[in-house]
Amino acid sequence: MKKIVQTSGKRKTSVARATLKEGSGRVKINGKPLETIEPEERRLKVKEPIMIASDSADNIDIEVKAEGGGKMSQADAIKTAIARGLVEFTESDELKQKYLERDRSFLINDPRQKERKKAGGRGARARRQKSYR
Repeated sequence: MKKIVQTSGKRKTSVARATLKEGSGRVKINGKPLETIEPEERRLKVKEPIMIASDSADNIDIEVKAEGGGKMSQADAIKTAIARGLVEFTESDELKQKYLERDRSFLINDPRQKERKKAGGRGARARRQKSYR
């Protein structure tokens, strides 16, 4: 029986769900191969957890579905989902430690959200100026 691991990652309003299973090392994001993702900055962000776990990630197929938010917040959510999946799949404390030393956002969702706009101003904090006095 093949081993299958499902994980998720979040950033702002983006959610990424990753499925990892034994295979030949293919990575697909929303049905497209990782190599076709543009711009390069996004591709590198998604590749980072795979490069750190390069020795153990060679025989794992990764499929990710990301939705919501913008392109870069999706990339952050994908990064978290893949890193969590690799740690769970390999059951390696050493890999978990590598991720935490590099950046804790590999394994922990970023809880920050956009602050809502309030009445009386143009944004969340900005207020209308007074013209008297």
